[in-house]
Amino acid sequence: MPKLLSESQVQQFLDQHKEWSLDGRELVRTYELPAFLDAIAFVRRVGEVAEANDHHPDIDIRYRKVTLRLTTHSKGGLTELDPKVAVDCDAAFRLKSPAVSSPRP
Repeated sequence: MPKLLSESQVQQFLDQHKEWSLDGRELVRTYELPAFLDAIAFVRRVGEVAEANDHHPDIDIRYRKVTLRLTTHSKGGLTELDPKVAVDCDAAFRLKSPAVSSPRP
């Protein structure tokens, strides 16, 4: 069972990963992608990360912006799973595989 992180462990993660912030008991990051289909492709990669770790972020898609929120609901806060998935999602973002594009009418 994952254990809750201490405040200093959370702060250490935030110090090393400036794009992430803390909102209550959640790690939060918003990614901006070049186009809507790129955002959807990124969310698919996040889904693969989530399934591989059996730990799933809350995902909000707003056109080209994707916001991820991570927390361990069963523990009521952040555990070692949350920063791990955050780092894995950052790696998925860096892949920036091109979205499938279709011609516009």
